[in-house]
Amino acid sequence: MNISERITLNPKVCKGRPTIRNMRFTVAQMLELLAGGMSVAEILEDYPYIEEEDIQACLAYAALVVNAKSIIPANAA
Repeated sequence: MNISERITLNPKVCKGRPTIRNMRFTVAQMLELLAGGMSVAEILEDYPYIEEEDIQACLAYAALVVNAKSIIPANAA
């Protein structure tokens, strides 16, 4: 899967945060839905413009981010 086809970084959309296909639906929003217990099927039903590949791309993007060599602790903010 080519993540860059699904996850976009555009300074004009959601202040440059990673979004799904340049829509105003951020990777963070998707991860929050999944972490909150929504199934892929429920997300696809509630958000018909989202595709299953978008969800997989969000998970792959998150995996890349957390595998970064240096991470600033959340409590440092």
